[in-house]
Amino acid sequence: PALLQMSGSQPQLGRGAPCLRCRGLCTGFEPHSWRKICKSCKCSQEEHGLSSELDDDRKIGRLLSGSGHASLTARIKGGDGARIYKRNRMIVTNPNISGKDPTFDTVTYEWAPPGLTGLRAMQYMEQVPRELQPVAGTEGALHRRRRLARQLPLHDQDPAQCRGLAEGEHRLMEEFVKKYKAEALGVGEVALPGQGGGGKEEEKPQDKSIDPGRAPESPNGALESTATAGNYRCDTCQQAVPGDCPVVYAARAGYSRQWHPACFVCCRCAEPLVDLIYFWKSGAAWCGRHYCESLRPRCAGCDEV
Repeated sequence: PALLQMSGSQPQLGRGAPCLRCRGLCTGFEPHSWRKICKSCKCSQEEHGLSSELDDDRKIGRLLSGSGHASLTARIKGGDGARIYKRNRMIVTNPNISGKDPTFDTVTYEWAPPGLTGLRAMQYMEQVPRELQPVAGTEGALHRRRRLARQLPLHDQDPAQCRGLAEGEHRLMEEFVKKYKAEALGVGEVALPGQGGGGKEEEKPQDKSIDPGRAPESPNGALESTATAGNYRCDTCQQAVPGDCPVVYAARAGYSRQWHPACFVCCRCAEPLVDLIYFWKSGAAWCGRHYCESLRPRCAGCDEV
């Protein structure tokens, strides 16, 4: 992938990166002087995959540093205090016995929920639509990279990436970033229902319209056992959550609320929250882009707040 090259305080993106949307029709990324688009095909920067995996890990490391999730980062040696995202990658090896001699198929997930390995991580992935699973070399992995660029723009967290900020504006941007890290930024936690935050489930008001002594009904009218249906429901779709299926918790929402992995989405754009990174506001989870836009106007030209 093309790399970022700095010129003054404004990043100049490398030319020639192919467009992931145009699929060969674009002659290669040609940076606009101030809009964050390609002059050749008019597609956005994220459609050209301009950043490398290392760039993405550095960006998320910067975002999480100084927040309550700094433990998901590590200090870069010789990086002047800069931190990098300790991304959880997962490699799954499956035996293939279809032939005469058994072989092994290896599948690499470019991201998995923090702290999860083995069975629980695979249970989580099975609840994510196949086309969105971040398997290396697939459309799902590309989709994750696009969401990283779209939902978490570098210029929303690093004043040095913004065009021509005055000294006072630079300081205001730094204060804005510091404030949202302290008050809104979070990373979803994956656990079995009732076990989020180490079992810190909060007291939930009981729905008085349901007889507590009667097991809930399934869609076909049959009674489900409490062990199967439980008292847990997804906060988005309101469907029952099986007790043996992992769900997503957001600490800022409290541990009485949980989401199916596919239902943990931005309340504005309904896109799955990339790497479970969310911003909490007005009782809902937002992606970084739309959270910042809800507080500051975003320029339709340069895409900066």
